[in-house]
Amino acid sequence: MSFKIVEQAEARLNRSELAVPGSRPEMFEKAAQSDVDVIFLDCEDAVAPDDKEQARRNIIQALNEIDWGTKTLSVRINGLDTHYMYRDVVDILEQGGERLDLIMIPKVGTAADVYAVDMLVTQIEAATKRKKRIGFEHIIETALGMANVDAIAAASPRNESLHFGVADYAASTKARTTVIGGPHPNYGVLTDRDEADPDAPRAYHWGDMWHYAISRMVVAARANGLRPIDGPFGDFSDPDGYRAQANRAGVLGCEGKWAIHPSQIALANELFSPSDAEVTKARRILEAMEQAQREGKGAVSLDGRLIDLASIRQAENLVQKADAIAGK
Repeated sequence: MSFKIVEQAEARLNRSELAVPGSRPEMFEKAAQSDVDVIFLDCEDAVAPDDKEQARRNIIQALNEIDWGTKTLSVRINGLDTHYMYRDVVDILEQGGERLDLIMIPKVGTAADVYAVDMLVTQIEAATKRKKRIGFEHIIETALGMANVDAIAAASPRNESLHFGVADYAASTKARTTVIGGPHPNYGVLTDRDEADPDAPRAYHWGDMWHYAISRMVVAARANGLRPIDGPFGDFSDPDGYRAQANRAGVLGCEGKWAIHPSQIALANELFSPSDAEVTKARRILEAMEQAQREGKGAVSLDGRLIDLASIRQAENLVQKADAIAGK
C-alpha cells in the first residue's frame, strides 16, 4: 500500500440515479416516491433555453416543499460557458433551504472549472450559514474533460463522484454514432482466415467502443476516493441492452448507472446490488479471516481457494453495501 492514504468520499448508495427535468414539476413527486437512490433535478440539457428560469424556480420550490425522504438529492446546473450557471448556483443555494446534497457540474473540462464552482459555493455557504456542505458530482463528457480527468478528480474536497456522459463525449470526440450509449455494429473485428480453409466464413466480434473511456474514468475516480457512475442508456424500451451496459460498467468498477426513465430504476438497483450468494460468501470470508488471525495466520483457504488481506477488503466492501441497502 502506498504511503499516500486516499480519503474516501462520503458513503452514499448510488446504484441508480434518476434524471428529472426541472421544467417538468409534475414529475417531482413521482421521483420522490420512487425507489431510486439519487435524484438529480436538471437545469441543463433537458431544459429548453426559454424554460431555464422557470425550471430554476420549480426546483427551488420543490426543494422547499416536497418530501424527498432519505434520497440523495442533486441539481445539475448549466455549464460554466453559459450565463445561466451563476444564477443556478446562487439562487438554488440561497433559496432552496438545506435539503440539497449535491451539485452536478456538466462538461467539466479542467480542474479550474471545479475551483470556480467551489469558490462560489463556499462563499454562499459562509454567507447563508449553511449547515450541510454541498458535494460535487462531475460529468466527464468531453475530450478535454477526459484528458484532464485525474486533475478534475483531485480538484476539490467536495468531489464525490465522476459520471460518464456518453452522448456529449461522442459528439466531442466526433465518434461515428448518434445513439446514447450502447454498442456500434462497426466497432468490431474479424477472426483470422482459416489457413486450412481460406474460404470459410470468418466470425465477427462486436466490441465495446466505450470501454477505454469508462475504465479511464473509473481509475481516476478510485484513485481519489470517488464513486464512478455510468451515464445514460438512451433506449429505455430495451431493458436487455440496459442490463448488458450496466453489467459491463459494474465489472469495470462503476457503482451505479443513470436512469433516464423510471423503468430503468429497478434494473440499476438490481444490477448494482450484491446478490445474496455474494453477500453470504463475503461474510464467510470475513469469518474465516477472523479465525485465521486468531491463529496467527495471514492467509487461509476457503472452498479450495486462497483468501488473504485483499480478499478481506473486497468482502468488506460487499458487506458494507449490503448493509447500506438493507438499511435504506
